[in-house]
Amino acid sequence: MLYCTITLYYSLVPGGELQEKFKKNHDIIFYRRQRDKAASQYFACFETLLLTDRGASLELCERDSQDRLCLQIRATQSGTVRVSLDELQPVKPRYHVSDVLLGELRYEPLRVNWKREDCVCLTWGLGQYKLLVSFSPFKLEISCDGEEIVTLNPENKLYFETLQDPTRSSSDSCQDDENRCGLWKETFRQFEDIKANGPSSVGMDLSLHGFKHTYGLPEHADTLVLKDTSVTEAYRLYNLDVFGYDINSRLGLYGSVPFLLAHKLERTAGVFWLNASETLVDVKYNPEPNEGEDEPPGKKSKISPQTDVRWISESGTIDCFILLGPTAAQVFSQYAQLTGYQALPPLFSLGYHQCRWNYEDEADVKAVDAGFDLHGIPYDVIWLDIEHTNGKRYFTWDSQLFPNPAELQHHLQKKNRKLVVISDPHIKIDPDWPLYSEAKEGGHFVKNREGVVYEGTCWPGESCYLDFSSSKTRSWYARQFSLSKYEGSTESLFVWNDMNEPSVFNGPEQTMPKDAVHHGGWEHRELHNLYGFYQHMATFEGLLTRSGGTERPFILSRSFFAGSQRLGAIWTGDNVATWEYLKISIPMLLSLSLTGIQFCGADVGGFVQDPDPELLVRWYQAGALQPFFRGHSAKMTKRREPWLFGDDVTSAIRSAVQDRYRLLPYWYTLFHQAHTSALPPIRPLWVEFPSDTSMFAVENQYMIGGALLVCPVTDPGVTEVKVLLPGSDELWYDTNMAAVHNGARTLDLPVTLNTVPVFQRGGTVVPRRAGCGSSTADLQQHPITLTVALDSKGNADGFLYLDDGHSFSYRDQMQFCLRRFTMRAGRLVNSCANDQGSFDSDDKVESVVILGLNSLKRKPKLKPGAPKTTVTFEFDAKRGPLFFVSPYNGGTRAQLSPNTHCSSANGSKPKRRL
Repeated sequence: MLYCTITLYYSLVPGGELQEKFKKNHDIIFYRRQRDKAASQYFACFETLLLTDRGASLELCERDSQDRLCLQIRATQSGTVRVSLDELQPVKPRYHVSDVLLGELRYEPLRVNWKREDCVCLTWGLGQYKLLVSFSPFKLEISCDGEEIVTLNPENKLYFETLQDPTRSSSDSCQDDENRCGLWKETFRQFEDIKANGPSSVGMDLSLHGFKHTYGLPEHADTLVLKDTSVTEAYRLYNLDVFGYDINSRLGLYGSVPFLLAHKLERTAGVFWLNASETLVDVKYNPEPNEGEDEPPGKKSKISPQTDVRWISESGTIDCFILLGPTAAQVFSQYAQLTGYQALPPLFSLGYHQCRWNYEDEADVKAVDAGFDLHGIPYDVIWLDIEHTNGKRYFTWDSQLFPNPAELQHHLQKKNRKLVVISDPHIKIDPDWPLYSEAKEGGHFVKNREGVVYEGTCWPGESCYLDFSSSKTRSWYARQFSLSKYEGSTESLFVWNDMNEPSVFNGPEQTMPKDAVHHGGWEHRELHNLYGFYQHMATFEGLLTRSGGTERPFILSRSFFAGSQRLGAIWTGDNVATWEYLKISIPMLLSLSLTGIQFCGADVGGFVQDPDPELLVRWYQAGALQPFFRGHSAKMTKRREPWLFGDDVTSAIRSAVQDRYRLLPYWYTLFHQAHTSALPPIRPLWVEFPSDTSMFAVENQYMIGGALLVCPVTDPGVTEVKVLLPGSDELWYDTNMAAVHNGARTLDLPVTLNTVPVFQRGGTVVPRRAGCGSSTADLQQHPITLTVALDSKGNADGFLYLDDGHSFSYRDQMQFCLRRFTMRAGRLVNSCANDQGSFDSDDKVESVVILGLNSLKRKPKLKPGAPKTTVTFEFDAKRGPLFFVSPYNGGTRAQLSPNTHCSSANGSKPKRRL
């Protein structure tokens, strides 16, 4: 039975018959019901307006049904408006999402600015923001300094189905009619869904004024800019296990973040819809994005652009946050203040990860580990999939294949490498297995609608599913990771949560029925999109507790929700080894990064099917330039360790991985910024160049931080790529050739199989390691090299963040070091950027490469008072860069002269590129 299930699941052609198991928009009855309904007429009752020190509340009433809702409006000093709607007197409480927001926000008192018979204007703070509440029909307009930014309910699409008492008296014929309409019961394929309190969907429309580019709403295999859905499928947010998902599709994938960003000249804004039930989002651009752009100069269109967005959720309440920016960085910060900042990952997790379903046994793991050393390719983590367990029982080991798991981990740890094992949410039904029995007796499983433990099929066969929505269950699960309970585990073992949408092979849409019941009596429909988030949370708590709260956990989760960034990394799931999937991985990861999920990656090489050597090389090159860097493949594919494809392929992959390791000081600094300011490590070009409209839809290239522009090669057989270099006042330095190019142009760049198009922005300083060793633990043996790329004025700035790379000492004892490197008037200064840090680092900046000098008028030297050391330097006016070496650290300064050019070297001979 198990074999048949697995064969069925993985033998289907991606994008083929498998897709028939998933709903289209026309199959989703609550969505159809809202789309087909005429505009509702809610009016606000002004006499119920109540102002407190935390906002305002008033009642809304639907004109026909007389259903009454409670509206709350709250605002923060940082520029976030929260609009919440719930039933005034529900037959029972509706589900409110918990654990996603960091905590209770600090709200500002609202005050009446002015009022009329049909509306009231509220404001707060210094008065730059205005909230205009229209009474009949209800509408809420939000403006800043006289500019209207967002209007809620502009087309009267507010929709709120009130809960009903199932014991109400009703004729059988009426119930039959309602069931046929899907109000109390609906059927999809052979699956029946019973709704305990009848239809409960909610929805609302809003208009974003002046905007014609929107982003976010992951996870979908689609373009960076959200598409107009007027005549296509809406964006579906419903976590599903979609093997070999279709590209250019709005079907919901493994995770959901109901956060949309909009950008225009002078402003970025965001909309966060806090609802964990199935949600669909329609987007309509008015006028269409390219409409009117060919008009003659001076003849400006009178039609102001506007984006209409409609949110429709199956259940819960309306809890909508408007993030007013006005900059992208401020929107990122406003969102992080709500849902949390990206966790600072342990340094090893930013290295390369090697994974396969499955490495066969301990000897296989050790052979792969040795292969990386033999071929000089650094890596940090090797992974074990489901076959390492005893019959798919998680927290166990196959005694034949992995008889000495602790010894295996010690073997890896001697090389400063880690092991990651999989832990899925389904638990094999086996009364003789103590963990199953303990979970059942403790009430830790989800139940069906009859109150009996729910059973579904997954890798072990018949399984039960842990109810992670219960804090009691999460605590129980966390304890399973203790070294005393998890036999064979050590502190160098970390965790991978897979199949946690949750995936149920024999369930509707291959997931859990919506009428399954969780702790507290909540139906699964209410919190479906939180299931993986809660397992991720429980695993995080387990690893945190294992270390006594001192060590940073590393957990990869396939499913996620808003707030998952606090817990670890995610990846884009079961992709396919084709060029199209390599190409789509870039906008997918950029969309995740914009919505807070910043430690993200895609399976290098594609999970299923076999990549040809060129595709494999290009995927390694792209993956090395993305936050989470893991090679992974299914067991029915050919082995694809990097040395199995010939010397040329091995060399190209080695170069890409080594370059990743050398750049880790920069990556780690960017993750510190993400952790403290919410700036995503990888960013669409428009984030860095918000006033350049030609950047707004670019998705094949992006920025790593503010300094590096990358354009991975994602097409086969190309000898040239076009690279868009932004900014008319920018300089861009090719890190391969050290050539400088002006911005505001498209560069035709020749490429070979070994070329990775990377450009450093003028005005920046990028730290690298001079070497890479065999793992991240070896990096400290190699000094820091600074690449200083001068802007047109001869200036440059950059940062370097250091800590111990693994513990919370940076947070608890302020054991960190943040340095700033500044180039002004020919003088390079290394200064402290945060004097609260007390980390004593042995790292030295040994070499500096300066790009952009045109001449060298005098020799580089250290400032007076620095240790007496000869500064070795090399400068060739024809070749460009100035390179010099010194024991440059602490607060010393290098005295340089302005105006020259650049490349990297070791001693007195040119070395590697940047």
